[in-house]
Amino acid sequence: MKFKKTILPSGLRVITAPLKDSPTITALVLVETGSKYETKNLNGLSHFLEHMCFKGTTNRPTAMDITKELDGLGAQSNAFTSQEFTGYWAKAQAGNLDQILDITSDIYINPLFDSTEIEKEKGVIVQEINMFEDNPMRHIHDIFMEVLYGDQPAGWHITGPKEGVVKFTREDFIAYRDKHYHASSTVVVVSGGFDEEKTLRTIEEKFKGIQNRKKEEKLPVNDSQNKPQLLLKWKDTDQTHFIIGVRSKNIFDKDMYVLDCLAGVLGGGMSSRLFQKIREDMGAAYYVQAGNDAYTDHGALVVSVSSDNTKIFDVVEAILLEFKKMRSKLVPNDELAKVKKYLIGHLFLDVESTDSLANFFGLQETLTKKILTPEEVAQKINAVTPEDILRVAQEIFKNERLNMALIGPFKDTEKLSSILKI
Repeated sequence: MKFKKTILPSGLRVITAPLKDSPTITALVLVETGSKYETKNLNGLSHFLEHMCFKGTTNRPTAMDITKELDGLGAQSNAFTSQEFTGYWAKAQAGNLDQILDITSDIYINPLFDSTEIEKEKGVIVQEINMFEDNPMRHIHDIFMEVLYGDQPAGWHITGPKEGVVKFTREDFIAYRDKHYHASSTVVVVSGGFDEEKTLRTIEEKFKGIQNRKKEEKLPVNDSQNKPQLLLKWKDTDQTHFIIGVRSKNIFDKDMYVLDCLAGVLGGGMSSRLFQKIREDMGAAYYVQAGNDAYTDHGALVVSVSSDNTKIFDVVEAILLEFKKMRSKLVPNDELAKVKKYLIGHLFLDVESTDSLANFFGLQETLTKKILTPEEVAQKINAVTPEDILRVAQEIFKNERLNMALIGPFKDTEKLSSILKI
């Protein structure tokens, strides 16, 4: 799959990823800011600002003006906020690119931040936070970040606390946007069927109002630990949702694809070790997943499980036993070959659509300033050896890297703390 990177005179980066004969087109705008760029009193503002960009612009004064135009194109559109980036996207039938770019650029460059709309949206944000807290399968990831990083931006919830969100003012939005929404920190990605030269001219015209100055950077993450850490959140649930994980490595590390393969052995698909052990053999859980979450300055390899409340201790011990095996025995060649095919197959399935392809290229550029094609990623996965996995497993599966977060009907940490050892 081909792509082209162009840096416009303003400093705006543009990634074009043509897909011949594609029936759809996607425009994605990414900016290098998120919850890790916030201060304590502004926690949640990146996410709230993303909401407000859809509440009216200088050219489309109301949310209805924006949604009516998008609906008139039969388009899909949304936005998302993470710790390190915020994204705005729209996807429509091929041939509607000019309109899609006009809308997304307007949302990005010209938000009104109307005070009345801000006050109304506070209620929406609070309900969104409530929704996440009511969903343990989703909320456990927030709790796990608390365990890892505590009271620093990497440990705060992306949505922020309810008591803080309701205090934001219009001035907060304007000041924060002025610090971070700049040409040099922004990437525009277009994927699908389009004329590249014409599209570059259109993007330069649509984004001519973008600010061009040096943005503020995030604080470095304190990634230290000296013993296993555990955090329980009591909730009267029929299942216990928990994550066990270890501090791993950042997205720039040479072992990133080794970590992906390691996680794949543990919990990549229904034939993985932990899925077979916990769901098929023990009948103790519905979902069992493992993955490596890599950020620009930290990372974590995690196992996520929803367990039968009565089997929680057995499940935890089963996971820790697999961690021990990973650092003591080589992964058999046939098992690693299966995992590689699983990872590479899912990679290519994930980039079939224009929106997924835009995310694939855009997030690489936003986070690392370097883009690999799916074919190049596949080569790196195929280069991983059993010896690589053993070496990395011996490095990361240590007590001083071990963490656990749990949501369920448990309050006593004593027994879990006693078995939380590798």
